Amino acid sequence: MINEPDGRVGEDIPESVRRFCSIPEAYARDEMYEDLFVAAMREVTALHMERSPWYRCFAEQNGIVVDHLRSMADVMALPPVHANFFKFHEIRSIPLSRVAVHLTSSGTTGQKSQMFFDAFTIGHAREMVDRALRTRGIFSEAAAHYLVNAYEPFEGIKVGTSNTNQYLMRYAPVAEQFWTLRHIGGGRHEFDSFGAVARLKTWAAGDTPVRIIGFPAFLHFILERMRALGMDDLRLPEGSLVIFGGGWKGHADKAVSKDTLFADIERQLGIPSEHIVETYGAVEHSVPYVGCKRHRLHQPTWSRVLVRDLKTLKPVPDGTPGFLSFVSPYITSAPAHNVVMGDLAVRHAADNCPCGDHPTPWFEVLGRAGISANKSCAAAAAELLK
Repeated sequence: MINEPDGRVGEDIPESVRRFCSIPEAYARDEMYEDLFVAAMREVTALHMERSPWYRCFAEQNGIVVDHLRSMADVMALPPVHANFFKFHEIRSIPLSRVAVHLTSSGTTGQKSQMFFDAFTIGHAREMVDRALRTRGIFSEAAAHYLVNAYEPFEGIKVGTSNTNQYLMRYAPVAEQFWTLRHIGGGRHEFDSFGAVARLKTWAAGDTPVRIIGFPAFLHFILERMRALGMDDLRLPEGSLVIFGGGWKGHADKAVSKDTLFADIERQLGIPSEHIVETYGAVEHSVPYVGCKRHRLHQPTWSRVLVRDLKTLKPVPDGTPGFLSFVSPYITSAPAHNVVMGDLAVRHAADNCPCGDHPTPWFEVLGRAGISANKSCAAAAAELLK
């Protein structure tokens, strides 16, 4: 289903939305910008009700009245849209002529979320990623080799994780790159663990730092392959790091604990734990969640993280498991400003993290809720391991 936005859509972005998305601090306390957040959510909700016929009907059916959004409690009470909805419906608040980027969520199989971004949304989302990663110390002027555990790009690919990993390679100049999910033609990919092992061995003999980015499951299987081959542990050059993006979803039965994986990385590749950076993101919600030095996924300034009750979808107290949910006025191209994910999570208060760097709440992902034929990028990619 494509629900076409009204033809009268203009270029105007509400001023409160512009101001909120332009906040320079990556991790400001919630109260610093609470009034602006509420104003921006009120204005972006009105925007989507005006420009998206589908969201206008959704709002009417759920009793959403824009003028009633006057406090944080009002905004948090907004009914969310499930991220899975975008796997079955193409919903836009902009005409096709204003689509700057079109991305999908899944890889080779399963239902795909179709997400459309205008220049404002994708531009600010990338600025947010830059600011969050700069805070984490990812930028470097020294060239690096990249081992990318994601889908190798080809002309016409729209998979969101490939787009994300290509973007991650801008934070240090590229010396060489190797994509482990090799494109073999016809839009198909195969996992090349032997090629990855050989490339890591070659790079370990040099002086150029190595950046390993992408799905953690594939790095785990590469390390398993090294052990199966009886290889000696490697010592990648100083300054090497790991940036995780995506999850284990299609191979949860083979997942190892975070502590085990980090210990394997440190022992077999010589990369210390503080140089392992976790991230969380989704094509349906492009605001970046970057792990601190203690590997906690903190809420950045430009969103609010909720955990919702499994039955009622009402927000639950910190420490209570439920559906992970994000609220942010950053997106003007589609009514995904208040989404609930398929992941189970627990939210924690800011003062429960000892990192001392980020005065914002953080969350831990407990796993995927239920079993479905609808696969994420990680789930589709994991099928290539079978």
